[in-house]
Amino acid sequence: MSPTDEKLWATLIHIGGFVALGFLSGLIGYLVLKDRGPFVHQHSATALNFQLTMLIATVVGVILSFVGVGVLLLLAVYALQIIFGIIAAVAANRGQYYVYPLSIVFVR
Repeated sequence: MSPTDEKLWATLIHIGGFVALGFLSGLIGYLVLKDRGPFVHQHSATALNFQLTMLIATVVGVILSFVGVGVLLLLAVYALQIIFGIIAAVAANRGQYYVYPLSIVFVR
């Protein structure tokens, strides 16, 4: 895969994480593109780790929403997905590596 294609796919994986697909974007990108180059492998693994972390936080937020505190957590998760997703997509488009803060490492 050419470096331009790697940057494109890495950018799309990050954008897909907050637009509609959530963790499926990172999972599909990781499973399909992980052997296509080191750049797209690192970005897909990073996006998958972050989206899985946000999925866990969303589940906790839904459970806590019965108490009332969870709504704030859900809003924070939504904001973090958008903000960090845009930052990661811009870094991928520039050809830079990016590591999400607040992310648990599940896959490497």
